[in-house]
Amino acid sequence: MQRDDVIVEIKVRDNGPYKVTGPVRLIDANGNEFEGPAEGSSVLCRWGKSETKPFCDKSHRASGFESCPRASV
Repeated sequence: MQRDDVIVEIKVRDNGPYKVTGPVRLIDANGNEFEGPAEGSSVLCRWGKSETKPFCDKSHRASGFESCPRASV
């Protein structure tokens, strides 16, 4: 499969995580790959206190985390 025409989408969810859809590899500062979903989408923590960093564990819901950024149009 050629990946030149594949678009990776990163969606900023209101008051929640980043949803990443598409073929991506998530690499730490040492060059090691995180184990995540093989295909489909990943959900990445945006508030920084997930117990499963860098992935979301939904703990932001009870924390009162609020953030709803919008792109300039």
